[in-house]
Amino acid sequence: MTVFTVTPIYALAVAVIYLALWMRVTALRSSQGISIGDAGDQTLLLRIRQHGNCAEWSCFILILMILAEGMGAPALYLHISGALLLIGRVTHPFGLKAENAGHPLRYVGNGTNILSARVLIS
Repeated sequence: MTVFTVTPIYALAVAVIYLALWMRVTALRSSQGISIGDAGDQTLLLRIRQHGNCAEWSCFILILMILAEGMGAPALYLHISGALLLIGRVTHPFGLKAENAGHPLRYVGNGTNILSARVLIS
């Protein structure tokens, strides 16, 4: 039986980030009385995309990590990938701006996620 010791650490940390982003969406929905969609509210749309981007990238990288760990990948690779994932998930929401598609933190967020995947598939 395979015992997973590295990936769960990063899954838990990402879950905390994911829940924080979800709470931001929910709080704004509640305060604006918006149940479905964004009702044209640009701030809500931004928060929805920040949360959605976290869900999209986190699932992808964590699946790669659990597969790699299950196949016996070195713990160092898993830690590097997990650390890059966390850096990306923390920085990306701050860089995702409607008025500035080239915000440096957006590049850091996306870049670290791409590197995280690359570490695992090398």
